[in-house]
Amino acid sequence: MANIAIIGGGIAGLSAAYDLLEAGHNVAIYEASDGVGGLARGFKDDAWEWPLEHFYHHIFESDEAIIDLVDELELQDFLFFPTPITSMYHEGKIYPFSNPVDWWKFPPFDPISYVRFGLVGAYLRFTKPWRKLEKETAVTWIRRWYGDKLYRLMWKPLLLGKFGPHYEKVNMAWLWARLHVRSFKLGYFEGGFQELIDQLEDAVLAQGGDTMYDSPVETLTQIEGGWEVVAKGRKTAVYDQILHTTSPTILAKIAPELPADYLASFQHLDSMSAVVLTLALKQSLLTDGTYWLNLPAVSADKEQNAAPFLALVEHTNYIDKQHYGGDTIVYCGDYMTADHAYMSMSKEEILATFLPALKQFNPDFDPSWVRDSWLHRAVYAQPVPPVGHSANVPNLQTPLPGLYWASMSHVYPWDRGTNFAVQIGRQAAALMMKKASPND
Repeated sequence: MANIAIIGGGIAGLSAAYDLLEAGHNVAIYEASDGVGGLARGFKDDAWEWPLEHFYHHIFESDEAIIDLVDELELQDFLFFPTPITSMYHEGKIYPFSNPVDWWKFPPFDPISYVRFGLVGAYLRFTKPWRKLEKETAVTWIRRWYGDKLYRLMWKPLLLGKFGPHYEKVNMAWLWARLHVRSFKLGYFEGGFQELIDQLEDAVLAQGGDTMYDSPVETLTQIEGGWEVVAKGRKTAVYDQILHTTSPTILAKIAPELPADYLASFQHLDSMSAVVLTLALKQSLLTDGTYWLNLPAVSADKEQNAAPFLALVEHTNYIDKQHYGGDTIVYCGDYMTADHAYMSMSKEEILATFLPALKQFNPDFDPSWVRDSWLHRAVYAQPVPPVGHSANVPNLQTPLPGLYWASMSHVYPWDRGTNFAVQIGRQAAALMMKKASPND
């Protein structure tokens, strides 16, 4: 039986803790914030029945890792799969873009574009050539196989919006991974993703685990036979193994004993930050029923785009507004580099920047529709995978014995998300249990 500390109480950390405890180990989770859940964590207005995620979330029907965990926790009855409307914003109008019939009706598509979009998309959806695809940039591959028209119309705006100044170096395996797991139906939980988090934390606690909030780890020091953990507001403790589940930046800061060449490899692990402004509106903004509206980006400079954010998500066109006291819930989300102004602007400044853009999606919109608003940010939100990125992905076991690392930087070629957080957390736990075995 090993004494194990997990740094970071997101979905990966909780999933790892669940398995380690079930195997008979002692586990303590150190969480820097005032609650577990990470990017999937929710918040709740007094008028709402259900919590709402800080950052918009759903899962796909193909997300086996999280669905298996749901089954183990006996939460099947809480998970349901609506079929919401996804739309494209093109030349000032909103067009549904959820299925092949919508694609055929999309005005910019001619018959050749339609066939090419469908055939190339089917190849990516139903094959697994990611190791070949990672050898070239998405820009190069898309222009060759989708063609320049579809590149300019569909994919360049997506890459620009998602990766900003890094868009030309992202490899094609990233886009393959996004398309490969997609489903028309999108999964959500009764009670939001917070219900899954609460149930998973309860299972951890029921097995004797310990979750310590407001406890950012300050140093990890290797000592004879284990690791010493110093965390703010906590007594120094010693563990046999450590699992770190947050960013490479934090790992480098708290574990400076890691070899210099290993720390230098973190330079290949670029990532984007995220900002999400959540609005509780008094009436619907996207009155055509659109849940997810893709917005075109023409420049990494957000001031040059039609909207100052990447995605407009009307959550209550997906999940009934009765669960939110009748509010219309709208997310305005964006990715940017960590030094972008959005990462330091106040909520009032973000509102002043984002709200004027909403009028182009509904001419009747008025700021008086906003009943309340919330701003959430994440510095480490979206890895940037360059060509040949599989060579950059760190091992789950670091060069220092007993210190492991499992994060969104490890789920490649898959994109970050709750499903792959569960998967990488459980994979790390399995490795740690193997190393903890006296017969190993």
